[in-house]
Amino acid sequence: MRNVTLRQMKVFVAVARHLSFTRAAQELHLTQPAVSQQVKLLEEEVGLPLFEKIGRKVQLAPAGAELLHYATQTIELMREAGEALAAMRGLKRGVLKLGAVSTAKYFAPSLLSAFTPAYPEVTIKFDVGNREEIIKQMAANDIDLVIMGRPPRELETIAEPFAKHPLVIIAAPDHPFASRKRMQLKQLSNQQFLIREEGSGTRASMEHVFRERHVPFRVSMEVSSNETIKQAVMAGMGISFISAHTVGLELAAGKLVCLDIVGLPIVRDWYVMHLRDKHLSPIAAAFRSFLLERGGQIIHKTIG
Repeated sequence: MRNVTLRQMKVFVAVARHLSFTRAAQELHLTQPAVSQQVKLLEEEVGLPLFEKIGRKVQLAPAGAELLHYATQTIELMREAGEALAAMRGLKRGVLKLGAVSTAKYFAPSLLSAFTPAYPEVTIKFDVGNREEIIKQMAANDIDLVIMGRPPRELETIAEPFAKHPLVIIAAPDHPFASRKRMQLKQLSNQQFLIREEGSGTRASMEHVFRERHVPFRVSMEVSSNETIKQAVMAGMGISFISAHTVGLELAAGKLVCLDIVGLPIVRDWYVMHLRDKHLSPIAAAFRSFLLERGGQIIHKTIG
């Protein structure tokens, strides 16, 4: 494969990602024949077909699936090399690929807004998902840095805490328990809980807290969105265990209340993390340092 070009690799990865020559051409601002020609040249160099056409559908051939792993790594290494050399020239540019669990979306824009003025030529690629989804992206090396709670046990990471993360139980202002003081968690065992979906870090924290205190809980609804949970609680459909960082505006407006439960809030940490073996680009390293130095202060100032 001595004659393979980076251009061919990029075209191949685009086609593999979309499983469409047309959409790959649109992404790369090329004509479809030009994309087909680059793939053909790569296949000639490899000596094996990279794609298979079944009817009108394009699928990766076995050789294509094998090559995709290496092609993706090659493109990523070239990106990192370009950013490292740009940093040596004193240029503040590059691409920051950041992933965050969905609860962190309430403060992540404030962190990025405070960081980017010093790096006006940086492009931010920001992905939000539940804990399980973000872990998969990190494992696939699709993102540079991740903001989440507990570090995943299934991956070897470098995880550093940069801010406190309080978790509370919320209710509608007219809930019978809204004005009660110093309640025990077991008094909520007959209440209807709205909880996050499987794979959510918030749900995992809730299950751990209730299991640790030997308190059962009743589930009335499983929801994949913090916003939907807040609206449902305000509508009187139940109570919820949730991050305090997601309900600051509603608490201030009197639309929700935090129940006064002994031992709550549960205070965890927000971590910035990356794969242990990953070489951080200069931009990713700069953002990591920024979070460790100023992240907690910015979150507290933004949403308390």
